[in-house]
Amino acid sequence: ALLELSAVHQVEAEWMGSATLPCTYMPSEGFTQQTLTWSMERDYSTSTILRRDDSGDHVLLSRFRDRVSVPKRSPGDASLQISNLEIPDSGHYTCQIIWRAKNNSLITKDVTTTVKVVKVAVTKPIIRAGALGLTVPAGARASLTCVAHGSPPISYRWFRAVPGGTALLLSSQAELVWDSLRPSDAGTYYCEAENR
Repeated sequence: ALLELSAVHQVEAEWMGSATLPCTYMPSEGFTQQTLTWSMERDYSTSTILRRDDSGDHVLLSRFRDRVSVPKRSPGDASLQISNLEIPDSGHYTCQIIWRAKNNSLITKDVTTTVKVVKVAVTKPIIRAGALGLTVPAGARASLTCVAHGSPPISYRWFRAVPGGTALLLSSQAELVWDSLRPSDAGTYYCEAENR
């Protein structure tokens, strides 16, 4: 069907995790997306979260600032991504799109998804060990990535072991990167993962 929005009825997401609320359509010649509005209804009141128009994306609800986004480079994909979910983020989310046709008439469609934010049993981070021992040629670009499973949010730290000394903190990211390896980079590295 022409300009039909597809979505899902319900999304269940973990507290402090992230969720994607799908809202997609097949772009069609002769129809230009004018505005996209994501709004949320909770306790019988509706608030606009995000509005996209010719001037860009505008987050109108301050508590969602820096936590919501809509894909920028995929036509037809108006899905809402929410991170660091809080319990009050539970509610009914509506994706509304207005298109302009060649004859300047406007077409409006909307879909609603119910979001339920749930608390899960708190689990400490568990790191799956990677391959032990890695041989990489000098001058090569290399990276080590740390992946832990447990209750979000998880923070990471990479250290280099110093024989007989204190470990050196190298990075506070999940990934440790070398643009060009030197022989002096040889050694033992380890990752630490931490959550609440």
